[in-house]
Amino acid sequence: MTALFTFIGAIPIWVYLILLLAGIAVRDILQKKHTIQHNFPLVGHFRYMIEKIGPELRQYIVANNREELPFNRRQRSWIYASSKNENNYQGFGTDQNMQEAGYVFIKPALLPRKLPLTHPHHAYNGKDPDHYTIPCTKVIGAFHKRERPYRPRSVVNVSGMSFGSLSSKAIESLNKGSYEFGNYHNTGEGGLSPYHKFGADVVFNMGTSYFGVRDAEGNFEMERLVAMVRKNPSVRLIELKLSQGAKPGKGGVLPGSKITAEIAEIRGVMVGKDVVSPPYHSAFSDVQDMVAFIEKMAAATGLPVGIKSAVGKMEMWQELADIMVKTGKGPDFITIDGGEGGTGAAPPSFADHVSLPWVYAFSAVYKVFHANDLTDKITFIASGKLGLPAQAVMAFAMGADVINVAREAMMSIGCIQAQSCHTNRCPTGIATNNKWLEAGLDPSLKSRRFANYMRTMAKELIELTHAAGYEHPCQFGMNDVDISMGDNNMTKPLAQAYGYLKVPVLYNGIQTLLDCPHLGNRKAKEEFVA
Repeated sequence: MTALFTFIGAIPIWVYLILLLAGIAVRDILQKKHTIQHNFPLVGHFRYMIEKIGPELRQYIVANNREELPFNRRQRSWIYASSKNENNYQGFGTDQNMQEAGYVFIKPALLPRKLPLTHPHHAYNGKDPDHYTIPCTKVIGAFHKRERPYRPRSVVNVSGMSFGSLSSKAIESLNKGSYEFGNYHNTGEGGLSPYHKFGADVVFNMGTSYFGVRDAEGNFEMERLVAMVRKNPSVRLIELKLSQGAKPGKGGVLPGSKITAEIAEIRGVMVGKDVVSPPYHSAFSDVQDMVAFIEKMAAATGLPVGIKSAVGKMEMWQELADIMVKTGKGPDFITIDGGEGGTGAAPPSFADHVSLPWVYAFSAVYKVFHANDLTDKITFIASGKLGLPAQAVMAFAMGADVINVAREAMMSIGCIQAQSCHTNRCPTGIATNNKWLEAGLDPSLKSRRFANYMRTMAKELIELTHAAGYEHPCQFGMNDVDISMGDNNMTKPLAQAYGYLKVPVLYNGIQTLLDCPHLGNRKAKEEFVA
């Protein structure tokens, strides 16, 4: 035996390497599963390796600054630099094609707005969080006289991303950062988790599976919703999700590989088994039933209740408006989700082709409520690649009162757009429940980076507003922004392009909003931690 070990030890290492490669080559030739590996032994493996890292290679090496989708390199760089408090400027002018269709032009005033030294937005010194605060001009739930109406402290907030779709540390980072900045945090349809309880205001998103407020068979239970709201005073709004931009008419999808014991307990599902939410609600069957269901939830919880939806056919939107005019009842807010959105898993046929992009979706819905004199009774929330200052301005000019950001928030805490959210192998630990990958995400650092991004976003939004001669983004109108029409070398105001004028919002100054008793919380964190 000693002689055998001596003989083996005397063989050069390169011989073992050749034998290993020869073994792999023989295996490649004998297997029938992969044609490339069979026809090109050993070399064929590189094809699959390169394919796996293709998105990362393209966005860092191949694509130019404005080419990569969903977010190009210039957009990502601005978010990354903003989150780290680094230089987010650019030099030598724009590198965008300003003649391309859809290009946004914000019209500056001849003389920008001059603010008094005592104005909350006069200085951006980082010491007073209200220097960055832009509260919503509307009090959500005031028209329907809800018991606990709510004015969001920030017009920019976190969109619905579930615990399960995102990791626990990612959710914790967003919630802590939201508390620090003052914006609200939407739970997504996965239920209220312990990681949503670090102080921020919370929007409880309820989808077709009623996660967290359902019985063993998956049916909605009002008693569970009421108990959850009473136990968690940080929950300020209830959002009834009808559909989402990435997969309207399909329901949510959470792969079994992402479902841990903790997620299963929060959602009331089985460990390791795919969860596919139905595309329809079992608690109601038509628009009239939905309105009645909204009113029951609002009465039982005291909270404002709204709906979230992607947009396609308009008949039911018109029906909803007719019911609201006739009865005076209905949702307190409407979240319009653009078809270009999506942070999780979706079939390409749905993600690419079903539902309208945000700009068309929002304008179609707004016109219905405009025609029925309902715009002052609804708070409009917009979602769909709006987490960049110019896109946000366009949304406010079109009638949005609040915007929600999702992927931009993910990028601020480290997302590299690897587009592997559906695989449980997110390399940054954000969209995965793999403990090894998640271990690299530090909530104490990432929460600060998210808050930095929000401050910068708010700061630049305020500066654009002042450049246009206004004090608050709600004052932007449809003639304050032009869009390029493309090849005909023309630009048109939004009013001309989309065929309506935004209804002016009642506004009495920023200090009036900050003094509102229904303004979002800045209470001691301990009051909100379970």
